Amino acid sequence: MPRLHPLIPAAIALILAPAGSGLGQSPDSPAVSFDRDIRPILSNNCVFCHGPDEAERQADLRLDLAESALADRGGYRVVEPGDPDASELIYRITTDDEIDLMPPPDSGKELTPEQVDLLRRWIEQGAEFRPHWSFVPPSRPDVPKVEDASWPLNPIDRFLLAGIEARGLSPSPEADRATLIRRLSLDLTGLPPSPGEVDAFLGDPRPDAVDLLVDRLLASPRFGERMAISWLDLVRYADTVGYHGDQVHHITPYRDYVVDAFNANMPFDRFTAEQLAGDLLPEPTVDRRVASGYNRLLQTTHEGGAQDEEYLAKYAADRVRNVSAVWLGATMGCAECHDHKYDPYSQRDFYSLAAFFADLEQQGAYPGPDRSPTVRAPEIDVLDAVDRLELAEVEASIAALEAGGEDAADLEARREAIKARARRTMVSVSAEPRTTRLLPRGDWMDDSGPVVQPAVPDFLPDLGVEDRRATRLDLAEWLTRPDHPMTSRVFVNRLWARFFGRGISRSLDDTGLQGRSPSHPELLDWLAVEFVDRGWDVKHVVRLIVTSRAYRQSSTPTPDLLRADPGNEWFARQGRFRLPAELIRDLALDASGLLVERLGGPAAKPYQPEGYYAFLNFPKRTYEADTDRDQYRRGLYMHWQRQFLHPMLRAFDAPSREECTAGRPTSNTPLGALTLLNDPTFVEAARALAARALDEGGDSDDDRLRWAWRAALSRSPTDREVDALHRLLDASRLDFDDDPASAEALLSTGLAPVPDHLERAELAAWTAACRAILNLHETITRL
Repeated sequence: MPRLHPLIPAAIALILAPAGSGLGQSPDSPAVSFDRDIRPILSNNCVFCHGPDEAERQADLRLDLAESALADRGGYRVVEPGDPDASELIYRITTDDEIDLMPPPDSGKELTPEQVDLLRRWIEQGAEFRPHWSFVPPSRPDVPKVEDASWPLNPIDRFLLAGIEARGLSPSPEADRATLIRRLSLDLTGLPPSPGEVDAFLGDPRPDAVDLLVDRLLASPRFGERMAISWLDLVRYADTVGYHGDQVHHITPYRDYVVDAFNANMPFDRFTAEQLAGDLLPEPTVDRRVASGYNRLLQTTHEGGAQDEEYLAKYAADRVRNVSAVWLGATMGCAECHDHKYDPYSQRDFYSLAAFFADLEQQGAYPGPDRSPTVRAPEIDVLDAVDRLELAEVEASIAALEAGGEDAADLEARREAIKARARRTMVSVSAEPRTTRLLPRGDWMDDSGPVVQPAVPDFLPDLGVEDRRATRLDLAEWLTRPDHPMTSRVFVNRLWARFFGRGISRSLDDTGLQGRSPSHPELLDWLAVEFVDRGWDVKHVVRLIVTSRAYRQSSTPTPDLLRADPGNEWFARQGRFRLPAELIRDLALDASGLLVERLGGPAAKPYQPEGYYAFLNFPKRTYEADTDRDQYRRGLYMHWQRQFLHPMLRAFDAPSREECTAGRPTSNTPLGALTLLNDPTFVEAARALAARALDEGGDSDDDRLRWAWRAALSRSPTDREVDALHRLLDASRLDFDDDPASAEALLSTGLAPVPDHLERAELAAWTAACRAILNLHETITRL
């Protein structure tokens, strides 16, 4: 039998092929899933050389298309459905001939015996090909039947329980009520419940107590703040330009817009349109213009000698990477210099998407001088919504007084004071579109490539725009079409990850062949369709998830469950994970009573190590921490310096926000513990918590320790835990009696004054105990 070129791969990956061949499977062989078992093998070992990238493709063979994989190649096929021994594939992956062996030995890839067996059984069972899950519009599947009909509370539970029961497993019991209210509060508001709220929930006998709690938390203005953290990671929001001097730029009103949009439950399609094209909407209100600042969030420069065209090309590429990552979960950035190696995104697709943003009024290299904050025109002055309302009332009063011939001087002074509170923010302004060309190998100096117009990948739904140039608004409307296969799936999958610790598809940033297929594809599709059918209602989907029985499960696995499902693939328990950096700080400030919960406003600047900005140039600058109550604002509002991210944020894995971040990593290092012990914010929070415990916690050490523990952890401590705290407290008293200078150093940290009525060495000892409480693993973990 003739052999193909030696670089033909060991398998076939399918992206857009029709459903399978229809051949039956051997009754003696366990069913092989193409999505679960076969596609990952093919994607990781084969598609690089035989996928969408024409320049990289070997042997003139497309192995990402079924018609090519199954084609007659002069009397044989690479895959012969039903006959492994007649398939070139099986020969290639089992031969001893190093010339014919696939993957090639010099590729660094090698199939395991288990993978070879899966491929053989897949062919034996008919070699069914399936379209890639994220490229097919979702349809609402039937909700499955389950054996234990009493367990599910909504359709989510039925999808999960069906899989749990099919594997002979059982769901975990419901978490205790103290854990549940803390979990819900942290997930929906980012702040723990107060002891009074815990007591009220523990004593609430109503059968719908959880539902009522969820409704209250969703209505809290803190909900928008919690949701905004993840969104700002996605859109790479920061307070500085990133490149070169990393100067401060004007953008904080955009952050506040995101908070307000989530609190108002703005439909996600409108949320999308206002950010991508708020300036192009029929009524470009102030808020919509602020929202259009999304297009200005990327890194920019005014470095001397920077080439304007070079940076315009960088900005265009940045926008393509971000839009595709945020809304599609796609890695289109890979197509800047060549066709995508794994997914059907061509280089033309990359630059056609960039062309949507060619109308934005901007510069490549902004002019000097080096200053911070710097100006990135176009910008506008913006008042907060409350200030706008107050200003309108004042101006109406002035007009009425002037109409009556009265003196309005006092009101005019008030009007000017309100206007002075305005903040500047970058916005989008549409101008004559620049010419967009495909850049060969991504080289901005090579203008030999063809001119491209705004367009979307042709394997996705049609843009539906004819006889005119498509705009950013057309792109926004395309992204939220009901039949778009990606946007709704991507968003609900990330929501799910927020509430379970991992997504239904573990790949939050890649819906392509290199990403992970969903563990529960029917559930993902059901949620995606529900999201769209309910008018892109974010709070509706959140409520569905957190009122499910699955969400209420304990996160503590039984030994049997841990052995059967160590990765919690089937969600037979809740996830437990460390809190994001901002919430770790919020929790400490909340327990201490120092937290300031004012919504919106300029960036807050908490304590930071002296000299941390020593190498920050153009211009040289010194960090100046806030000296008022702004010091204690929520972590969401912390100043975000891309090149010199606050050390506390960095210690707990917050991103620099130079690129889209769909899921933060979680490290466990000594640096985190040292931060909790020694960062001035946490030392001051521990001292304030200690002062509260001494004043409010009761008359005995035992009562006060239990009070402080509950303030931080939302539950009562065990006797063993209290005993450990007693030993620490007693040892600290001895230490500070012997070393008053250490006590004074501990008490002098931060702005908050030490209460005069408290004995200083005693307060220092209690501060040491509270530092330990705030450093506990449980304190910073969502259970």
